[in-house]
Amino acid sequence: MKALVIGGCGKIGRAVAWDLVTNYDFETVGIADANEVGLKDMRHWLGEKIATHPLNINDASAVAAMMRGYDVAISTLPTRRTSYLALEAAIEAGVNFVDVLEEYHRRPDVEEDEGLNRHGMSYADYGEWLHQQAEKKGITILDGMGFAPGLSNVTVGHAIRQMDSVSRAVARVGGIPCKEAAARHPLKYMITWAFSHVLREYMIKVQIIQDGKPTLVQAMDGYETFRFTELGRDEELECFITPGMPSFVYTRPNLGYFAEKTVRWPGHWQAIQTLKECGMLDMEPVDCFVPRLVLSKVLTPKLEPKAGDLDTCVMYNTVEGKKDGKDVCITYHMWDEGEPNGFTSMARVTGFSAAIGGVILAKGMVQQKGIVAPEDAIDGQAYDFLLAELEKHNIHIVEKVCA
Repeated sequence: MKALVIGGCGKIGRAVAWDLVTNYDFETVGIADANEVGLKDMRHWLGEKIATHPLNINDASAVAAMMRGYDVAISTLPTRRTSYLALEAAIEAGVNFVDVLEEYHRRPDVEEDEGLNRHGMSYADYGEWLHQQAEKKGITILDGMGFAPGLSNVTVGHAIRQMDSVSRAVARVGGIPCKEAAARHPLKYMITWAFSHVLREYMIKVQIIQDGKPTLVQAMDGYETFRFTELGRDEELECFITPGMPSFVYTRPNLGYFAEKTVRWPGHWQAIQTLKECGMLDMEPVDCFVPRLVLSKVLTPKLEPKAGDLDTCVMYNTVEGKKDGKDVCITYHMWDEGEPNGFTSMARVTGFSAAIGGVILAKGMVQQKGIVAPEDAIDGQAYDFLLAELEKHNIHIVEKVCA
């Protein structure tokens, strides 16, 4: 088998490539990236199994031709525009495809277009066209298979399948600095993935399910605090609504309430709210500058990891409903920390999950074709395989059923 990692020189892509080379039986792992120096470094680092491909994502036919040499492609590209370009190329090539982006490509987000080329179609028509084209090619697009979306979707979906009815589901997930590092950074935050998308997620409108129907709310609504007390931890944290699981509104419309919330250390929400109120996250130009772009430029060097800083990925999901006429609550806890001389936690839980998703597709464990959300694709044998592989990577997810 052969696997291709698109955007393989970035933090997440490197974790995907390392995992595929080190832990699975792919004869070749391709790395496609615009960073030619990075490609040489990847070949030197991971050895003879690596095949490198300079990437021009705007050359659709060349990207599709490259993909045709592989059994599965995994994209870690950070922007909406490039993600959709890679997905279109996978469809043209007829190659099974995994994407980690926080986007449900069958229902493209209408907020902050970011140069998305819809070929003259509406957002909804474009998403359905992509889905239908993938179905016609007989391929599976495992859509949003990382941490969140990804592990959050899979676990909440698994809980729902165990119940007769569900009244409320909340996924609380996020990447934060370790406690010591948080004290050294403004906003108690540290950059572990594309910061422009973090700021975007704080500003756009988000669809949740409320009172049994899709409802549009502002990002960062639904603020709450909670206490994390599993896996040897005891921490007070906060969370608020973000668009990290956009497929759920469409794949699980019968829920009474559903929202995905981003986890942060206490104090972060209020600091961001103040910046929003001051207009510093706006994209409308003021005189000669765009506030959010300036803020990002100023904050980025202050939020980059310093020597010795480690990150943490947290998950605390709750699903409430009924089973055999009784009230039931199923919870999922995960607390993963970055490696002192290795991958960040965000790279681990996102990259390894994507890599395992690629393995699941390569092994034929998913029968659905077209654009398939993780909560639908990762079930039965695939679910058991995912959790077992995560355990081998020292990523532990604790499920508890409380009647």
